[in-house]
Amino acid sequence: MEGAKKGTVTDTRIEKDSSLPNDEAVTGVVLFGKYKLLKLLGVGASAKVYHARNVNTSQSVAVKAVSKRKVEKNGYAAHVEREVAIMRRLRHPHTVKLYEVLATKTKIYFVMEFAGGGELYDVVAGEGRLTEELSRRYFRQLIAAVKYCHSRGVYHRDLKLDNLLVDENMNLKVSDFGLSALKSQIPVDGMLHTVCGTPAYVAPEILARKGYDGAKVDIWSCGVVLFVLSAGYLPFNDYNITVLYRKIYRGQFRFPRWISPDLQNLVSRLLDTNPGTRISLDEIMQDQWFNRGGYNDTLTRPKEFEWEENRAVSKSLNAFHLISFSSGFDMSGLVTDPEYLDSTERFVTRVVPESVTVTVEEVAVSEKLTVKKEESGCGVRIEGLDGNFVIVVGVYRLTDEVVIVEVKRRERREGSGTRFWKDALRPRLLALAQ
Repeated sequence: MEGAKKGTVTDTRIEKDSSLPNDEAVTGVVLFGKYKLLKLLGVGASAKVYHARNVNTSQSVAVKAVSKRKVEKNGYAAHVEREVAIMRRLRHPHTVKLYEVLATKTKIYFVMEFAGGGELYDVVAGEGRLTEELSRRYFRQLIAAVKYCHSRGVYHRDLKLDNLLVDENMNLKVSDFGLSALKSQIPVDGMLHTVCGTPAYVAPEILARKGYDGAKVDIWSCGVVLFVLSAGYLPFNDYNITVLYRKIYRGQFRFPRWISPDLQNLVSRLLDTNPGTRISLDEIMQDQWFNRGGYNDTLTRPKEFEWEENRAVSKSLNAFHLISFSSGFDMSGLVTDPEYLDSTERFVTRVVPESVTVTVEEVAVSEKLTVKKEESGCGVRIEGLDGNFVIVVGVYRLTDEVVIVEVKRRERREGSGTRFWKDALRPRLLALAQ
């Protein structure tokens, strides 16, 4: 299992410089006055995952604490931003839900659905291998989740038993979208090119380094998962990575004697080394072995879990905003002109975002300044009548109760813009922050 805090403000929900213990002795630690840490579940390259409980509702959650220092050092900012964006758009019974993203100066916290059954890897390890009936049950849930993700333009690219969790009812939950790709980000050639994934699960076309279809890659990984569920071991495995990749590229594997002919047929079509002839998700759902005993397709696009974007209402602070608030880690992309004076200030308030923007507009109009709503729906742009200054006020919801107000100012020289800011707008924003 393998993903923010802004500014130097203080608040009961925002910690100044909190850091978690380096060992497993976390029992009793309460984050943001809301989540009590109970147990360390796993450690990744830049993150730790904890079992926690919401002290207000007693709900169990998983908290992934990501080191901002390591994210910055390793250049993983885009991964964090993408993971948050992807998890926010997925609402399916077989994908892990993201409840909220919180942060301190040093860490980003993903508060997610807790899967009490652990990793599917451990379930298989405990049993040695699963019966075909149980393998079919988990595989159906995996395919339902994958089909749903693909319908939302999300390709996981790292499907493996370690990233498939099981809840207290022994239902599968797809997790860890850190390596996922969005359809909207695919280059003009229509193919993905990033080499990623776990060696034993990686598709041969990724190894070929000529571009690949994200959907076909996920289907290959589903084939590896299904093989492991039923066989109890990996279809492609070798201590020598070169030998391993050669086996994958050639599709060299053997079925154990207990695998039924129908299951062998499905796995062979999943692990077809030619992505062009590899079985599709629709074909999987029509397969004889897959449908044995009857199958209900309602979970591939469940209406009750459909995600609605509605940016204007939520104005939630995403990972981009969270990380960009960290000094020395500026992702804004703004170009500094030496002829202009630039500055940024931030405030925290419990006032709803709409009240903040209304206040800003009122102050600007009273000074006879030009006011424009930002296209993102999360702020206001103020322009001086003489064209010598611009002030952009961004308003982002950090939690259900806490709102961040970020003010970026650009002025050719200190003058009317500075006076408006210091004498009119800044006092009103400070009053909201009380």
